[in-house]
Amino acid sequence: MPASREKGDTVPIKVTFYGGVRTVTGSMHMVANTDTRMIIDCGLFQGRREEFYKRNSNFPFDPATIDFCVLSHAHIDHSGNIPNLIKNGFVGRVITTEATKDLCGSMLPDSGHIQEEDAKYVTKIRKRKGLPAVKPLYTREDAEKALENIEGHPYREPITLDGGIKVTFYDAGHVLGSATPLIEVPDGGSTVKIAYAVDLGRKHIPILKDPEVPPEIDYLFLESTYGGRLHSSIDEAKERLAQVVGSTVDRGGKIIIPSFALERTQEIAYFLSQLLAEDRIPDIPVYVDSPLAVNVTKVFRRHPECFDEEMHETLENGVDPFGTGRIQYITDVEQSKQLNFDDSPMVIISASGMCEAGRILHHLRNNIGDPKNTVLIVGYMAKNTLGRRIVERHERVKIFGEEHALRADVEVMNAFSAHADRQNLLDYALRLKGQVKKIFIVHGDEDQSEKLHELLLEHGLPSHFPEEKEEFELS
Repeated sequence: MPASREKGDTVPIKVTFYGGVRTVTGSMHMVANTDTRMIIDCGLFQGRREEFYKRNSNFPFDPATIDFCVLSHAHIDHSGNIPNLIKNGFVGRVITTEATKDLCGSMLPDSGHIQEEDAKYVTKIRKRKGLPAVKPLYTREDAEKALENIEGHPYREPITLDGGIKVTFYDAGHVLGSATPLIEVPDGGSTVKIAYAVDLGRKHIPILKDPEVPPEIDYLFLESTYGGRLHSSIDEAKERLAQVVGSTVDRGGKIIIPSFALERTQEIAYFLSQLLAEDRIPDIPVYVDSPLAVNVTKVFRRHPECFDEEMHETLENGVDPFGTGRIQYITDVEQSKQLNFDDSPMVIISASGMCEAGRILHHLRNNIGDPKNTVLIVGYMAKNTLGRRIVERHERVKIFGEEHALRADVEVMNAFSAHADRQNLLDYALRLKGQVKKIFIVHGDEDQSEKLHELLLEHGLPSHFPEEKEEFELS
């Protein structure tokens, strides 16, 4: 227990909504009782550079007063500010699943490295304009030090923390290692049970198991990324992917796919490998240009406990699900640069998924000005990101602080999303009807969150649509 906070006086259990509220990035919420203050997730807020540094540098509480961090999964908008939390005085345990711990071992140092490299690159451009240098939020070294605080646990095995609090991870079916933590907090002679379904996966998608619903939930945090939208089927998405690749190759262009290094890259590689094997797309080079994605794919192979039956059958039949026989995985910087000097048709999958950092920025800078090319969007793009401006087809976009004309074709395919859609979310919530006392709608742009909130109310569910920094007392 940090010395700066006294125990003793009885206070009610409270939750405070600090991040990922009426927006999709920067997830972070606090649960506090008499003796313990914990946060669920500690994600990076993603957006314009100035706001990115302001929001992520300043915590709305003293990190030294936080006892635990419960981490739902390894996506950077949920895990990415943990190194900064520790830099600012947090000394507690970060509790997560075994696969998420392994993924953080690659993703957090990579995040620090990307911030360092982007800071150097932007500083060089700013220096030409007489502007001051920029600094990374944290470094690779900071991130590697933070890994010492992270501990992995199996699914469905209760973890006892100080103060009699228990945490049990149930499979969220969103990305490898993703979980819906069930947090049990003593409250006098009873226990308050809080489930955190942020993010929640879809049923019947390749590779991973379907989402689980934890038992006996009193309060539920529920994401709303697609709270007002429905996804088309995965089979339709696969067919559309084949069409986009085929039509772009007919024009002699490249297909540039910004993709999250975790899950989306593996899923797209999975489908492209199938399409190549089925001769449904031209036999062109396919590159995964992301050192992080290469490392993440290796972590996938170490965690078969997360796979669904179809994936196990694929492996048992000796088929490589990630197509390493046909797909080239690039880690070397010089190999990455060479792709920009090759004008022949190809597919380039590169991180980051929202086009805010990493090698994808270089590929976009070199290719979005050519109408032969296609930028294929396969994931959610938050407001004020480069990815969102591309989705909205702005005539000109800034990359590394310089404007570029957007002349490439832009195709958006949300059907590959690993997020539950409107119907999935409703079905999940309806399973708790008559049991859950309140459902907190978080992790969604305001219009999507509001639509889900209204939908749940229409079905007689006790939905609550919180404001940022709002406190809510539990009982």
